Amino acid sequence: MSDETNPETNSETRPDGGSEPDSDNHPNTGSDPDSATGVLLDALRQSDLGLVMVTLLLIYAGATLLTFTDGLNSVVGLMRTLTFLGLVYALSALALNLHWGYTGLFNIGVAGFMAVGVYTMGIVVRSPDPAFGPPGFGLPLPVGIIAGMAVAAVVGLLAALPALRLKADYLAIVTLGLSEIIRLTLQSSAFDTFLRDTIGVGTGGGRGMGMPSNPVRELFLIDGRSGNPTALGDAVFGTLGEGGIGISNNILIGWGYVLVLAVFLVGFYVLLERLGHSPFGRNLKAIREDELVADSLGKNVDLIKIKVFMIGCALMGLAGILWFGSQGNVSPTPQFMPLLTFYIFVAVIIGGAGSNTGSVIGGIVFATVLFEGPRRAGAAVRGVIDAPTPPSFADAVASLDPVAFLAFATDNVAPLQFVFLGLILILIMHRRPDGLLGNRIETAAAVDLTERSRGGDRDE
Repeated sequence: MSDETNPETNSETRPDGGSEPDSDNHPNTGSDPDSATGVLLDALRQSDLGLVMVTLLLIYAGATLLTFTDGLNSVVGLMRTLTFLGLVYALSALALNLHWGYTGLFNIGVAGFMAVGVYTMGIVVRSPDPAFGPPGFGLPLPVGIIAGMAVAAVVGLLAALPALRLKADYLAIVTLGLSEIIRLTLQSSAFDTFLRDTIGVGTGGGRGMGMPSNPVRELFLIDGRSGNPTALGDAVFGTLGEGGIGISNNILIGWGYVLVLAVFLVGFYVLLERLGHSPFGRNLKAIREDELVADSLGKNVDLIKIKVFMIGCALMGLAGILWFGSQGNVSPTPQFMPLLTFYIFVAVIIGGAGSNTGSVIGGIVFATVLFEGPRRAGAAVRGVIDAPTPPSFADAVASLDPVAFLAFATDNVAPLQFVFLGLILILIMHRRPDGLLGNRIETAAAVDLTERSRGGDRDE
């Protein structure tokens, strides 16, 4: 029977027991899989890069629909904003995935380690005698970036020594408390004064700290701010910018920084992939699956957890530098509130803890569809509604007018956004509890044992 064609499904049985569609007849498929389009679609489904690119293309299509009537600059500018947010959330989600997805460490102090990284970079790079704001050491930017990662790793070490003996929710409470201690310390004017009096630098306290100018601007403009463009800037501005098809020069410079973020994202991804497939990475996943078993096999669990905690904190510090260090000014509140850690956790949950590609897609989907999307869509819809806004939710419901209710909803997107986010999380937990790519979580074994069930080595 295994060699006969099934007349109902028009498929043939493979030697390994599965079924293989007949290539001569594909009802209801909509395309021929042997065609160039079918091959391309199949490659995109199986390719990690293809999944990310398709996600971005769908987001760009939505951005175009929202802003195409406002002109080219609005479309390209919104695409740049969404891409920036997607990439920085993806960077942060990858760093958290090393702790939570790979090792099972419930670290909810991500915002604190990001703050340590970006503030250290600012202190190291700022001028010793600035025109305004706290003084710094005046060292080059690369030194500041390395210092930010190093200090974040050291703070992670200090947190790991006592905290990693705790399990699950106890570790979460400790890391959350540490994150708040870091934020409140950076916000303290007394701490700022202490640093100025002892080592001659400061944090700015609650006023925050100005960041060095984005070095990407210097690739396009001679002085990095305004004036004559460089050779690269002249070529780009003359072709795509205000001297070409009309895109704002500032938007193009922003896209330049987006490309830098994309390079760092690839670096994060490759690092975590190689780490995950190394002997050290297999130790991490063994600890995630069963810490007691890993310890009984002679693995120094405490030392391994300290190492991975430091690596993850260093990556979180770098993510903070790339994200907030490019914003011109940083402040402990509201930029590094615990809500930031919650957002990053949601991104990892959406993509699937343990999957690096899932963390990237989860970061992009959360930042663009769930975080920025409702506000942008609400503004676009409100622009075409000609109706007064009811004063309260009860009035909007009592009016029984869908237009009035829509007007209220679009004018109150910020609070309703959390309702929408909660509904999405409930749906994901119900339909895909492991996330979009949670089925691709790396196993703790050196060889994926699930492969045996797909071949001829099954027990009959």
